[in-house]
Parts: sequence; C-alpha cells; structure tokens
Amino acid sequence: MFFDWAAQPFFTVVTTFIFGPYVVSRLASDQAAGQSAWAFGIAAAGLFIAVMSPILGSIADQNGRKKPWIAGFALLKVTMLLTLWFAAPGASLVWVVAAFAIATVAAEFSIVFNDSMLPRIATAEQAGRVSNTAWGLGYAGGLIVLGTTIAFLAASPETGRTLIGIEPLFGLDPAKGEDARITGPMAALWYLVFVLPMFLFTPDVRRQRLKIGRAIRDGLAELKSTWAEVKSQPGIARFLIARMIYQDGISALIALGGTYAAGLFLWPIMEIGIFGIILNLTAIPGCFLAARLDRSVGSKALVIGSVFLLFVAAVGIVSTQPGSTLFGLVTLPMTDSGGLFGTAAEKTYILYGLIIGLTFGPVQASSRAWMARSVPEEEAGRWFGFYALSGRATSFLAPLLVGVVTAISGSAALGMSVILIFLATGFAVALKTPYPAADPRTLLRIG
Repeated sequence: MFFDWAAQPFFTVVTTFIFGPYVVSRLASDQAAGQSAWAFGIAAAGLFIAVMSPILGSIADQNGRKKPWIAGFALLKVTMLLTLWFAAPGASLVWVVAAFAIATVAAEFSIVFNDSMLPRIATAEQAGRVSNTAWGLGYAGGLIVLGTTIAFLAASPETGRTLIGIEPLFGLDPAKGEDARITGPMAALWYLVFVLPMFLFTPDVRRQRLKIGRAIRDGLAELKSTWAEVKSQPGIARFLIARMIYQDGISALIALGGTYAAGLFLWPIMEIGIFGIILNLTAIPGCFLAARLDRSVGSKALVIGSVFLLFVAAVGIVSTQPGSTLFGLVTLPMTDSGGLFGTAAEKTYILYGLIIGLTFGPVQASSRAWMARSVPEEEAGRWFGFYALSGRATSFLAPLLVGVVTAISGSAALGMSVILIFLATGFAVALKTPYPAADPRTLLRIG
C-alpha cells in the first residue's frame, strides 16, 4: 500500500499537472514544439515499457525476489527526477524529455514488480480491498504533494505569488521555472522516503535464486510459453484485450481532459492544478469505497460499473460548450461570475470531473485485483508483465486518434469523442469476460 503512496506524486505533479505543462508552455520555444516533444517522450517510454515488461516479469519469476528489481529501478528513477531541477528555460528539450522518459520507464517497471507481489501477500478475498486501498493512498499522496506545490511553491510568473497569495518558499523564482522544476526533486524525495515500508515489511520470495544469466535465458523461454498460454486461455486473453482497450480510453481521458478544458475555457496552469486537486479529492473516497465493495460485489462488477460511469462522464465532457451541455439538450447561462471556474459551463465540467475522480481509481485498482485473482502467486511476475503490456501495448493509439480527428475536423470536441469508442468497446469486451478470468490452477505449470 505504501508503494502506491510513494509512487503516485511522480505521475501527479511531474507528468500531468506541474512539470509537464511547464515544459510545454515555458521551456519549449513554442507550445506546438513542447507538446510534440512531450508526446514523443511519453510514446517512446510507453513503447519500451510495452516491449520489456513481460520480459522482465518472466526474468523476475526465474530470479526469485522482486525487491532488488524495485530497488534498482528506484535508484534510476530518483536520479532522473533529480536532474529535472536543471531544466531551466533555455535547456535542451532533448535531455529533459529523455530524463523524464527514463524516469517513467523506471517507475512503470517498479509497478510491474510491486503488482506481481500482490497474489503472494493477499488472499483472493483480500486482493480487491488491498488494491483499492493502496490506490486510494496513492491519490492521497499525490494530492498532498500537488496541494503543497500549488499553495506554497508554484507561483504565477506575472505576480510571483502562489495560490494562497504568498511568495514561493525557499526563494524559488517562478521566472526561472524553479517552482515547476522543484517537483522533480520533491517527487524523488517523497518516493525515496515512503517506499521504505515496502522494503522493510513486505515479504519477498525467499527461494533459491538463479544466477542472472540463467534467469534471463529461462525468463525469455518462459515468456514464449506464457504467450502460448495466453492464446490458449480465452478468459485471460479476453480480459487483457478488454483492459488494453478501456485503459487506452481512460489514459487519454485523464491526460487530455485538463488540456481540453484549458483550451475550451482558457484555464491557466493554476486552474488546471486545482482541477487536478478536485479529481484527487474525489478519487480517494472512491477507492476506499471500492475497497469495501470489492469483496461483496467482486472486482469485475466494479470494473464494469466504473467504465460505464467514465463513459457517461466522457459524454458530458465532449458535449459541453460555453453555453450548453449534453449536445445542446441543456442550455447554460453564459454569464461569468469571475474568479475560479466562474461560468456555468465550467462548473458543469467540474461535475463531470467529479464522476471521473470517483471511478478512474477503482477501475484500475479492481482491474489489478481481477488479474491477481486469476493467476498463481508463484508465477505472478510473468502474468503481471503481460498485464503491464496490455495497459501499454496500444497506449499511443487513443491520443493519436484524438489528434488526427481533431486536425482533420478542426473540432477539439469531435477529437475527444474518439475516447468514447475505446470506453464503449472495452466495456463490451469486459462484460463477456469470466470472473476470475481463469482458474489459477490451470495456469500453474508443474515441473
């Protein structure tokens, strides 16, 4: 659980809400160049993760213990995050984006090994509660770091003041981007401190380990056999396909929802950050509620329900315009009260955001629990490697199609509507997927 608490701030303040927008809007020569560079960095990291996750998962199973792998990737992640402090205006986009991409790869590989420990430390009945609680703690950690950044560190370049009207702590200069650059070291320090409970108190495999060379050879052989097993297990295959599709839609919705609102309502970085806080505030109780419900209704029911609600929220988002929502069926007043989210359309958008906040944590946490209930604990590494692959294999596709449709049509709303196709298709496939996706005993190879 503390691993998620430690890991989430990287995604919250570096990837999504603070450092990423800084690179796009202030570090690059122009917004288009920054957006392209950031997108290419995410795509390159995603492709490498998709290719290597199942390989590393299989190797880790053969090598035995998971913690040494997590420690190695933690060192790489922390090192790359510390270098982001030097991403001052005028710095080369190439090395900044490369450092971010490497940190992303290290973060995602650590998640593969952490997730693969779940079947060993929690029973099938406990997996959903543990996974959802951990995800909720992750959002709480991200919320604390994001709130601290906006309130005390990140300032407007024009006023030099933070959200609460004070000068940034530690003499950070917003004109030099120091308020955004500090998020790299902050996320690194947070991760370094709070990942320690996992290392100290979570049991790891203690069987005799193979030498690394033998582990690599056996791991690659195991990967080949796992791929054959996936093809022979229709339930597992259907689950991985369903997750691949709806996760693409969810990732695009989260990644582009803030920038879509910024373009639609001309939100500055500060309001995007507050929007992120709102999403995290609702995500925490959503995950804790799902932790209680998972045992009674099952992980599949939570996934199905969450994807459906995300589809409803996405419909609301893409249909909202300054004077209407739900494709013009509901008319909204155009008056602006001033201040944050001053129009009715902005408040309506926030309402749809609340639905997203409540559900996008449970859908991912319960997906993890669904997988954990479906695989044997002795070989969880290789299966969670494929699980990571299903979440990354086509992760570029939804954002790419959004961009293509937007460019062709000239309509950002029409481009965002592509996300609806991914959510609806993933919902339909998941609906017909068995629960558990397979009997773990049928996946355990003896000898």
